[in-house]
Amino acid sequence: MEKFVQLVVDGLSTGSVYAALALAIVLVHSATGLVNFAQGGMAVLAAYVAWVLTNQGVPLILAILASIIFSFLLGAVLERFLMRRFERGDPDTAVVVTIGLLTLITGIAGWLWGYNNQQFPSLFPLDTVSVLGVSVSIRSLGTTLVIVVAMVAMQALFAGTKLGLALRAVAINPQSAGYSGLPVERLLMVGWGLAAVLGAVAGALVAPQLTLTPGMLDSALVYALAAVILGGLTSPVGVVVAAWLIGVLENLAAVYVGFIGFDLKVAVPFILIFVVLIVRPQGLFGRKTVVRV
Repeated sequence: MEKFVQLVVDGLSTGSVYAALALAIVLVHSATGLVNFAQGGMAVLAAYVAWVLTNQGVPLILAILASIIFSFLLGAVLERFLMRRFERGDPDTAVVVTIGLLTLITGIAGWLWGYNNQQFPSLFPLDTVSVLGVSVSIRSLGTTLVIVVAMVAMQALFAGTKLGLALRAVAINPQSAGYSGLPVERLLMVGWGLAAVLGAVAGALVAPQLTLTPGMLDSALVYALAAVILGGLTSPVGVVVAAWLIGVLENLAAVYVGFIGFDLKVAVPFILIFVVLIVRPQGLFGRKTVVRV
């Protein structure tokens, strides 16, 4: 029983890493209607900014705050000068642009700082606590708590604030939102900026666990996209729950399902996606989209 609980706890910790990126993807989609594949690269770039500042003697908290400000400006600039050219065109073209942007950002990070693993300081102590015979990392608890706070904040933003409602209106129908007097272009910049902020938080949480490299979030991005599909593109709570579910089931399948093991556990989220898309295409917590024709 202790082994089972330990696997669940470790899975929740891993799932929190996926959830951090998934929330950023949902935020961009909720604000612009696009899926941003470059989110992982932007998070890595923010982590490198914080790492450079800490190496210059800046306290970690201040370095992360600076990287968050940098990320907001980066997201807003990318939307204004790059993505705006594609947002009102074919959505598939815009998605391809974000994939190219991911490749570009990863290449720039590697060119500037190399591809060697760098140690990133942790926000939380590396100690563990024992609860009912299960060892729990304080860093994992801290990461999970930050993700829960981010999830609640996002849910509150889109459900109970004028800014969130305006962002949703722009994502659904920017032309009608403009006719209603909403500053569409400014709101699109804010949406990308806020998503980049979430990415910066994700990078700061993940880098101490994975070590900092230009491609450290490549695999996590795949799991984050799986969580988005499972949880639903319209539900911050849904993608966090889905990310936790992926992390837990992946761990349990690796240990208790003999033919999967640790080599094939990467297939677990894709099996879940296949099942969910058949039963509930909008995701476990997503809303059906009604289109008038």
